[in-house]
Order: sequence, then C-alpha cells, then structure tokens
Amino acid sequence: GGAAGGGGGYGGGGMNMEDIFSQFGDIFGGGGGSPFDSFFGGGGQSRGGGGRRVAKGSNLRIKVKLTLEEIANGAEKKIKVNKQITCKTCDGSGAKDKGSVSTCKTCGGSGAVRRVTNTILGQMQTTATCPTCHGSGQQITAKCGSCHGEGTVRGEETITINIPAGVSEGMQLSMAGKGNAAPNGGVPGDLIILIEELPHDTLKREGNNIVYDLHVSIVDAALGYSAEVPTIDGKAKIKIEAGTQSGKLLRLKGKGIPEVNSYHRGDQIIHVNIWTPKVLNAEERAILEKLRESPNFKPQPGKNDKSFFDKMKEYFE
Repeated sequence: GGAAGGGGGYGGGGMNMEDIFSQFGDIFGGGGGSPFDSFFGGGGQSRGGGGRRVAKGSNLRIKVKLTLEEIANGAEKKIKVNKQITCKTCDGSGAKDKGSVSTCKTCGGSGAVRRVTNTILGQMQTTATCPTCHGSGQQITAKCGSCHGEGTVRGEETITINIPAGVSEGMQLSMAGKGNAAPNGGVPGDLIILIEELPHDTLKREGNNIVYDLHVSIVDAALGYSAEVPTIDGKAKIKIEAGTQSGKLLRLKGKGIPEVNSYHRGDQIIHVNIWTPKVLNAEERAILEKLRESPNFKPQPGKNDKSFFDKMKEYFE
C-alpha cells in the first residue's frame, strides 16, 4: 500500500514504515510485518493468514525421573500431563456456535490497527495488534458455555516422551506443540522436560563413566579369585589377581554411559577396597599371629606406587 496522504517518499505526505519493512520480510523475520510490532503487543503471538495475529499457548514444564539404566539405554515414558487443552464443545473458537462469530469492527478482520506518529521526518505509520480482538480479527457475540469464551479448558493428556540415551541431571528436552493449547485455534506452546537422575543402589555416575566400589577380603586379595560385579547391562565377571592392593582400579571398557546422539560410550571403573575383619575367633587369631612374622606379610610399598587420587585422575583423563 502507499503512504498515508498519497505521498511516495520522505516528503510531507508521510512515510509508511510498514511498506518499507514489507520489502525486506526475509531480513526482518519473514512475516511481512514491521519489526516494531513487538513493541506494540506482538509478544506471544505469530502471524496467521491475511496478516492476522495468532495466539500462542504458554510453554509447560515437567520433571522426568530416570534410573541409571534408563539413562544408559534411553527410555520411552508415557506421562499424564495436566494442562490447557482445546475446548471440544467449540473446537477452540470460544463461541457458542458459528453464528456467534463476527468480523471485528475495529480492525475489519485484519487483526491489526495502524497508528500514525508525527516525527521530525514527517509522519511514521506503524502497525499494532488490535486491542478489541487481540489480533484474531474476530469478535464473539455469544460465548461457549463450556470454556466461557476462552477456547481452552483444563484437561489431561497422555504424552509419549522418547528420551535419548546419555542425558544427564538438569538437562532440558523440548517437544514442540505439546504445551498448553492456545485459544481460537492458535499455536500450542512447547513441553519442556527437565531430566532428574535417580540415585543407584551400588553404582555411581562420573560423567560418562560409572564407578563401582568392590570390597575384597584380605584372603581373596592375597590368593586372587573371580568376582562378580553389577553393571548397567547386568552382572559381569572380573579376575582379581593374587596380591591385589587396596585402591587398585580396574576398567570395564564400554560399560559406562553413552554420549547423547553418539555411539561413543564411557567405561565402568572398579575401585578395589581390601576389607579387614573386625572380629576374630581364637582359631583365626592364631593363624594370623603365625603369619604376622612372615616377611611376605610385611608391607613393601614401591617407591613409584601412585596414590589412589593419582590413579583416579589417570582413569578419568
């Protein structure tokens, strides 16, 4: 359209900023409107057909609790969500019936009104959301009895959420269009899913690695044996070599947590703890008293032996 008053440029006839910005729709958001719209009530809405504003529903946030096994393998969750849903009686229009909807008299159905402001450069014309119909371009003469003209009601919906493997505490996932419904057939908001990790009974997560504390008796540590340890994939057998020292770290390759959207997977680190009995009977004490004098039972730490913290640092680097 031309500028108000019929002038075509920056002269006294007025300057239509809407026309200027409409020529650069791709640069200023592709909606064919003015970037000044956001200053005149455009928030929470998007352009509909014919330039009308379409309301957008609010986003909805929920928490989803996951076990370590679900985090490692990914999970499908069916969650019942209480939210605003489209009114089935009026199909979201907010009107009693089709005859109860008429074109807005203020904006003529466009959903927007033009404002002319006098500036030092002349008259500047901008577009704002219609205050009467709030951008819908329609007016309701008789409201729906179920939603009282809102177009939405409180309801419950079961949503299937596919959670990828490798997510972590505090991570947020988003599902477009699964939030609160919008009135007048508007665009639904998004569902924001906040991940919460449940503690595991025996395993501990450290980044993409999993740590397990294995308690070994003095006898088993000295003689060696085959131990069974829990993993996120079930039980696994490991060999404890004869003479294993407390603090030794063993690695199960690929038994950790995968990276999100990646085939790379962390490891399981097994921390060996030598367990010392607190109570001995007479026979056990006599056996240990005999072994006390044996040179093999005298501590013989090597000069180059690394501390537990140094070992842990190496494993997680």
